[in-house]
Amino acid sequence: MISKLKDRVCQLKAEVFALYLAARHPRTPCYAKLLIVAIVAYALSPIDLIPDFIPVLGLLDEIILLPLGIALVLKMVPVDVISECRASALAQPPNGSRAGHIAAAVIVLLWFMLAVLAAIWAHNAFAVERGRGMMPHKVSG
Repeated sequence: MISKLKDRVCQLKAEVFALYLAARHPRTPCYAKLLIVAIVAYALSPIDLIPDFIPVLGLLDEIILLPLGIALVLKMVPVDVISECRASALAQPPNGSRAGHIAAAVIVLLWFMLAVLAAIWAHNAFAVERGRGMMPHKVSG
């Protein structure tokens, strides 16, 4: 069972790399490229939508969401482009190159910026005005 799971993970990694190659292919439609970038970024991101330490639900995104996203992209990209990219992905497996490290750093930076923007929005939306009710009203007269 563990060997089957490892094989599936290897297939998923190869498929994600093939999608990366498809995103760079000139015949891939622009709308598909946008979805591919989102899927590849999510697949390679160290931050999960559902953290892995949560029992059962933690692996839900890798087991269900990622394959559904990949299946949707495969419907958008021409079949011959996907075949060509899969062959390239098998012939040239991804390595831990400098570009890969830079891409990972960019993804982490984007997640961090998103978290900061969410915190700023939450502060502005839910924070009570400072000093409200502290100034006495002027009595005219």
